[in-house]
Amino acid sequence: MPEFHAEPYLYLAGLTHDAVLIAWGGFYFRVRDQKLDGDLKLVDDSDLKHVHPPRNQTIGASSEPYGNARVEVFDSAGALAASVETATTNHVWVTGLSADTEYTYRVVVNNEEWGAGERRDWMAGPDGQGLKRSGRSYDNRFRTHPDPDQPASLTFAALGDFGTGVRKPSDSGRRQREVGTALERAVDEREIRLILTTGDNIYAGKTFLGLPTGDTGDEDDDWFFTFYQPYRYIINRIPVYPCVGNHDTGETEQSDDRQQLIDNFYINERFSGLQSAGLSSIGPGLFYRFSYGKDIEFVCIDSSRQSALFGDRFFAHPNHVPFVEAALPNKTGADARKWRIPFSHHPPVCAGPQHSNSKSMGQRIVPLLKRAGILAYFSGHEHNFQHSQSEGINYFVTGGGGKVSGSNPSNFKDAHTVSWASKAHFLVVRVEADRMTVTPIAEIGAQGGLTNLSRTTPSGGTVDAPIVVAQ
Repeated sequence: MPEFHAEPYLYLAGLTHDAVLIAWGGFYFRVRDQKLDGDLKLVDDSDLKHVHPPRNQTIGASSEPYGNARVEVFDSAGALAASVETATTNHVWVTGLSADTEYTYRVVVNNEEWGAGERRDWMAGPDGQGLKRSGRSYDNRFRTHPDPDQPASLTFAALGDFGTGVRKPSDSGRRQREVGTALERAVDEREIRLILTTGDNIYAGKTFLGLPTGDTGDEDDDWFFTFYQPYRYIINRIPVYPCVGNHDTGETEQSDDRQQLIDNFYINERFSGLQSAGLSSIGPGLFYRFSYGKDIEFVCIDSSRQSALFGDRFFAHPNHVPFVEAALPNKTGADARKWRIPFSHHPPVCAGPQHSNSKSMGQRIVPLLKRAGILAYFSGHEHNFQHSQSEGINYFVTGGGGKVSGSNPSNFKDAHTVSWASKAHFLVVRVEADRMTVTPIAEIGAQGGLTNLSRTTPSGGTVDAPIVVAQ
């Protein structure tokens, strides 16, 4: 029997004002040479039958339980605030928590703390690549969302088109490791409370003549290099709210990764129970709404297609039209919010270089944005940053989270472009009262700190100041 190393992971999969969804799992690595630190090979899902005990999955909502587990949540004084046990899943909801309150937690499986001590992380550089001792350990803490009846300020991050992976050293077009490092710094320094993804969470890891041949995202092991490792010390502390991109479905790649995305982001555990209340619409497609305090609501719109041969986008599917209509109501109606923030993968307006304005979104989504008084819309798909402004709506394209375009956009007039940048980045967004501040962040600078993304205007000028959106 080969020797294996099991590397445990922790994941704060969901969060509300009074509950938290804690999940755990891991990845198996075959030890190739005990004398060489880090000489380990990630075990493919199809080879988990050789692991002792044999498994089918290692992470996600449907993974087989690792044993008798207990999740303990502690208040700021170190007193036990809540405890939940399970022997049937690798995740639990812990309820009865207080709003806008800091907690710490730990997971105990078969009487041993999961993920305790120094961890091994994947290193890739001039000295070779491998799963090596990093000198880091988990800091398991979180803060609940504010009371839904109270106004609250929020800082969140937006990140898109990042799933290129960190298995190999970065190059000019693949920068996920660098963006992930900067994102972790921002989480620590800017009190980021949640992350939105603008889709394309996983790309094909193996290609031949440009065509995907494996690691597309439809197996657990595909998610190690593309999600769990790059954001390891973030996703145990703040929740991630994903949307679906064309690379996450059968629209672009050979296999449809949608079910794996739903499993690994715990979509059903978080949102399926909200369908009767009109707060989600799942299958086929992924649509949901969630609030942060009294005045802020996010709306996830699925702009993907079931396949390249399926003409309509999911927002035009009969199953989801009622949700979209209700989620973007008249600004003066009973469901009016100060900030309603929709996000999707495909952008309604885009200056290129690969994609242009979306005709279908212009026909179906943009009129709803106007009637709802939407001020800011977040998307990805194009592998750069773009800020456009049209009819009072600020459109932000953030598609440089891992894969960066080497060409520049040019269709500025039709897209109403204000500024753009073909560089790796993510967004830090601050929402407070009547003001939203959007700060595009580049990789960590030469001085070791976060730097604003330098952007270009259509006239050739340069700007790096944050973008202010006012009510």
